[in-house]
Amino acid sequence: MARTEFYNDPDAPEPNSLVVAASAVVTDESGRVLLQRRQDNDLWALPGGGMDMGDSLPGCAVREVKEETGLDVEITGLVGTYTDPEHVIAYSDGEVRRQFNICFTARIVGGTLTISDESTELRFVAPGQLGTLAMHHTQRLRIQHYLERRSAPYLG
Repeated sequence: MARTEFYNDPDAPEPNSLVVAASAVVTDESGRVLLQRRQDNDLWALPGGGMDMGDSLPGCAVREVKEETGLDVEITGLVGTYTDPEHVIAYSDGEVRRQFNICFTARIVGGTLTISDESTELRFVAPGQLGTLAMHHTQRLRIQHYLERRSAPYLG
């Protein structure tokens, strides 16, 4: 299913759903950030996705990282909340989503890096190389907030 993201775009379609989601900034021992190239829009993104009815928000992030990367992680902190109504995601099946995302930090505790059917590539990226990757503004914002090492989570 194809996906198109809109941000602050007057031509964006009107949302018809609100989805609670979690994502995670996962780093390796060198401080590189784990990113996936998404199958549905060919953009680089943090692992993450929609919350299931049986999930907690941290549990959702752990599950999504495992599903999308093969890695087992432990949540270590909170980057922020991302609820900007100007961010709209349209899917080819007709869903137009406004997303409520909580972004966590996480450390690897096991697993094997494995590409899922949701991505075409996985890569640990050094902070200085992040600017070279095609990435939606909202993903870049989460990573920027993580790299700023804020004393309090972003609330937006």
